[in-house]
Amino acid sequence: MNVLIAFCHPEPHSFNGALKEVAVETLQRQGHGVEVSDLYAEGFDPVEGPAHYAGRVDPDTFLPLNEQRHAFDRQALPDDVQREIARLERADLIILQFPLWWHGLPAMLKGWFDRVMVYGGLYSGSMRYDRGHLAGKRAICSVTTGSPAAAFTRHGRGGDMATLMWPTHCSLYYLGLEVLAPQVVYGVQGGGLSYQAEGEFREHLESAKAGWAQRLPTLEDAPTIPFSGWQDWDEHGVLEAEHPLSWRP
Repeated sequence: MNVLIAFCHPEPHSFNGALKEVAVETLQRQGHGVEVSDLYAEGFDPVEGPAHYAGRVDPDTFLPLNEQRHAFDRQALPDDVQREIARLERADLIILQFPLWWHGLPAMLKGWFDRVMVYGGLYSGSMRYDRGHLAGKRAICSVTTGSPAAAFTRHGRGGDMATLMWPTHCSLYYLGLEVLAPQVVYGVQGGGLSYQAEGEFREHLESAKAGWAQRLPTLEDAPTIPFSGWQDWDEHGVLEAEHPLSWRP
């Protein structure tokens, strides 16, 4: 199995960096091929804009989807985008390693989606969801939070984790990927926030790394999050009335 780890943290020696290293070492030890997209270390530019496109299809008005499709068709995408697409194409499993910032993806990783998932190449109106370009591949988010687990329950102050992760999971499925339940490490305290004594906190981090190492070998065959697909929707993209999930008493 070939694995791509999209690593998004500005500090390589952070706990996110440690989880990335656990994944690299564990997967390589099992004989899998591993590539790392270290977005900060590689200087990835997350900001989509006209400067990325020479020979624009419309030099007067920048319409990102049109320019992405035009550049893809001409094999003229920016070098960093071509590099990331090639990594995605080689991968059987994609791991997104990131901290939850402001209840979502860090801007760098959001920009990776904006620029790399090019219209006309990795998705289109008819090439998405269960007909997506990356169908047959798997993806999982490995996420850290600052607050402890209780804060991310249904009525917790941080918001329900399943709800917070939905936009990212939906985007991954939009590309055709089979999405695994996330690996979430809660309570990675920092910046003056402290929820555990130092000794307990260090034990918590070591336990989290061990749990990730234990789960990694199961990802190739583990069940994935169920999503509805094209056969389930009407012409408006809504579940058909006879679909079991659309039933109401």
